[in-house]
Amino acid sequence: MFSFETDPLLVNDREDLIAVLRMRFGEIPGELIEKIYDIDEMNTLQRLILAAANAVNWKVFMEEFQSGDDSFRLLGEEFNPLADILKGRGGSNAV
Repeated sequence: MFSFETDPLLVNDREDLIAVLRMRFGEIPGELIEKIYDIDEMNTLQRLILAAANAVNWKVFMEEFQSGDDSFRLLGEEFNPLADILKGRGGSNAV
């Protein structure tokens, strides 16, 4: 059954997730877009939007995407979008 309160919000969150992924990582595979449109949980979509905005790289985002609904914490340098920039400037990831 169509819910006028939640379904438009789900559509918006799906589109927001896709937009953030494109801004951060460029073109994304069509299969991933299909999987995003299969997500019906608002909390999952919102968590993935945060992960997409903060993941250090594509691999980290995909690990979070594949972790399923059980994942709920985005912690550590894997979710610091500035980690690569700070790496060469004496930041916390300096080698």
